[in-house]
Amino acid sequence: MTRNARIWLPLLLGASSLPLAAAPAAAAEVAIASQGPVVSLSVTEEVRSSPDAASFGTGVTTKAPTAKEALRQNSQQMQALIDRIKGLGVADKDIQTTGINLNAQYDYQQDQEPRFIGYQVNNSVMVTVHDIDRLGEMLDAVVAGGANNLNGPNFFIDDDSAVKAEARSRAVQSAEAQARSYAKAAGYSDIRLLTISEAVYHGGGGPQPPRPMAARFAAADSAAPVQPGEVGTSVTVSFEYEMVR
Repeated sequence: MTRNARIWLPLLLGASSLPLAAAPAAAAEVAIASQGPVVSLSVTEEVRSSPDAASFGTGVTTKAPTAKEALRQNSQQMQALIDRIKGLGVADKDIQTTGINLNAQYDYQQDQEPRFIGYQVNNSVMVTVHDIDRLGEMLDAVVAGGANNLNGPNFFIDDDSAVKAEARSRAVQSAEAQARSYAKAAGYSDIRLLTISEAVYHGGGGPQPPRPMAARFAAADSAAPVQPGEVGTSVTVSFEYEMVR
């Protein structure tokens, strides 16, 4: 039985008068016929390495009898906190607002109607740190600067292209070894690669929104201890091999 395996290749339309960056893309379908059985594999490889960046969430929660006053207090304290973060050498692009929330507050007592007690405002930012040796110092500084929300840190590799390339190389080697093993067990002498496709995942790497702390921390005499450890970078690649005599 003949099986046609298809590979999709992106091609730029050379006849277009649009600039290269704006030229539309088309896909050319290339059919590869396979006479023998086909082995389909999905391989995930992970490379462990030391992180070189981190992010954490922080912010300010304020309460007041009126919404206007709660927001006024919060805005004032949050601006002071952002100024403190920038004073630590963090660039504007590495400070991102993740949420501003205004909520009415009620006192709930058993067998009684809820009693309105005022408003609460929470303003949160995500901070990216490229010098993780200073992370403990920064966490202490933001708390001393007025933060009463803190979440993280989340460690990552700023440019993971090299470790992803290593993970892909390992995936190719692993898939080929597995496919040869299947071919040998089935009485075939060799294999022929038909298709490769990689699953791409986005998002999910950032810190969760900051949570209110039970009590505001006092500034520590020394920086908070931080151990970055290692992080894993993984790729999942699918392969199809034809078994050949």
